[in-house]
Amino acid sequence: MKSTAMAVAMAMTVCAVATGSEPIKMVDIPAGYFYMGSRALGEDFDEGPVHKVTLTRPMRMSATEITNAQYEDFFPEHRALRGKNGVSDDDNDAVVNVSYHDALEFCKKLGQRDGRIYRLPTEAEWEYACRGGTYTLYNTGDWFPDSCHKSQHVARDFDPVSLRVGQFAPNAFGLYDMHGNVEEWCMDYYGPYTADDATDPCGPVRGEYRVTRGGSHHTPVKYLRSANRSAMLSDDRHSQTGFRIVESDAMLQHSGEEWSVPAVRRDISAGESMWDTPSDTPLYLPPIPFVVAPQCGSGVPFYSHNHQPAVTWCDNGDLLAIWFSANEENGREVTVLSSRLKAGCGEWEEAREFFRVPDRNLTGSSLLNDGNGTLLHINGMEASGDWQNLAMIARRSHDNGATWSAPEIIAPEHTRRHQVIAGPSITAEGWIIQACDAGPGGNDGTALHISRDGGHTWEDPWDGAPLPDFSDGGVGSTIAGIHAGVVQLADGSLMALGRGNSIAGSDGKLHMPMSISRDMGRTWTYSASPLPPIDGGQRLVLRRLNEGPLLLVSFTGHPQRTPETDRGMEFTAPDGTKAKGYGMYAAVSFDDGRTWPVRRLVTDSVPRFLDGGAWTGFFESDSTHAEPRGYLCATQTPDGIIHLLSSRLHYRFNLAWLLEAMQ
Repeated sequence: MKSTAMAVAMAMTVCAVATGSEPIKMVDIPAGYFYMGSRALGEDFDEGPVHKVTLTRPMRMSATEITNAQYEDFFPEHRALRGKNGVSDDDNDAVVNVSYHDALEFCKKLGQRDGRIYRLPTEAEWEYACRGGTYTLYNTGDWFPDSCHKSQHVARDFDPVSLRVGQFAPNAFGLYDMHGNVEEWCMDYYGPYTADDATDPCGPVRGEYRVTRGGSHHTPVKYLRSANRSAMLSDDRHSQTGFRIVESDAMLQHSGEEWSVPAVRRDISAGESMWDTPSDTPLYLPPIPFVVAPQCGSGVPFYSHNHQPAVTWCDNGDLLAIWFSANEENGREVTVLSSRLKAGCGEWEEAREFFRVPDRNLTGSSLLNDGNGTLLHINGMEASGDWQNLAMIARRSHDNGATWSAPEIIAPEHTRRHQVIAGPSITAEGWIIQACDAGPGGNDGTALHISRDGGHTWEDPWDGAPLPDFSDGGVGSTIAGIHAGVVQLADGSLMALGRGNSIAGSDGKLHMPMSISRDMGRTWTYSASPLPPIDGGQRLVLRRLNEGPLLLVSFTGHPQRTPETDRGMEFTAPDGTKAKGYGMYAAVSFDDGRTWPVRRLVTDSVPRFLDGGAWTGFFESDSTHAEPRGYLCATQTPDGIIHLLSSRLHYRFNLAWLLEAMQ
């Protein structure tokens, strides 16, 4: 068995595979062993434990990533994607916008022409080849030279950079661009490491994601390390991922078990609950936290920032809540966690992992019970960090969330219009309406996505027009305000209320914008609603109640950004007295949003000191003060109880309690 050092010393033989364009240069890499992984600290927990890996057979690996010209020898139609998002437009640029299956097909066609076996490298082969005998952070040492950088930061619009292969010096094996030109597909399904020594490993037998390695032209340097791991759905394509190839006769044996996130839950009741009949007796229960930190050592990645919840009811009587957990909203450590309030229980369970695509940003989630035994989960999925260029995935559960289908890409384009907003709804036609922020800015409005087949296929009625002037009486193809709630009205039209893009009313003050569409989202007409605008750290709820009227939950203003003179709202107490109140309120409309005669602070007047979580922090509630900020979502269970979640707290009340304000 050759050591790693000996392998490096013997690895400089270079051959070439002929193509119609530039030949594919192949480097001979001898067998050897190395220690794979890192210390696995913090967000990089999946890089450990460090374990010994032995590769028993030599291989030949392409010295560079496959280029546009080389790929288009077999797939000339790909030329239409050159320069997409401002990168990879030249013949000798690394090819991008290729899926895992596209890369496999290239290997197949190249092999058929040459009479050889080509494949993608395994994850172990890739790291062994990348390290080139090193155990430092990068094969260049514990730093990655500035001279080798492309544009190593997360960008909402990619900076124009060259992806020409082989611009910088190779590593000790003679391989170029192992750090930061484009991410590279590996053969393996993504799965956790073990501490056991491994020989010629190639990942789990099955899984949900394929491994990618190396980072890209717009990946921060810390994610370019030799040990850093990422993953993608095999059908995904974007402007940051390409591949290189291996020629080898190695008999590859999958290791480990089938792996998915999360594991099957066997503690969830599969039956149906007999819901109570809705009551006319007013009900309000004190708020309780639904974000409950897991115990240390549980293996659940739980970070400091827990935000953007979604909630639905389950047929077995449980409530299911999800949210993202991260240290930074624009980070790559984002994971979607869940908690469950089981039927008959008074406390939410500890957080569990619900959904994760390793090293991807996943801001924006929604949940829906379709009323026919299916739970639908929709989530944004970034190509790298931040939340501005997301694809959309969907999963389904038919057993109250005990198991979920494999993630399916329902909107494959990584665009700004895919930051999912909690609160999807079903129209009278049976269509699912999912709102998404139309951009990462506070005034970019809201996009609409519609499924006419139960969430399997989706359409975006947007006509490509730029953002309109969101003025009173104006018309455009984007909903006014981000984080919008959307409902269908009795006449079949759609109404939306959102944050930002505020419109001046007849009183001269700014109001929450109202958008109306009479053509199922293709065009919208804007006007000032009778409601106050909201601002940063706030997200509203708009839904139709089981009893028929519309429910809005919003805020009287922003505790810091609303002018002092405009803060608060006058409320009428059940005893008829009037007082100014501040914070989160619920309003009810009986005429499809034209008027909101019922308005009540979401508090039972009992003085409490509460932790509101992300963006909210600690606050006091009493008869005139409710939660000042929060990202809201809500569901109404068949027993008529409205379950409202803010960033951390769970409120419960019914329509009868809201209507007390009218007495």
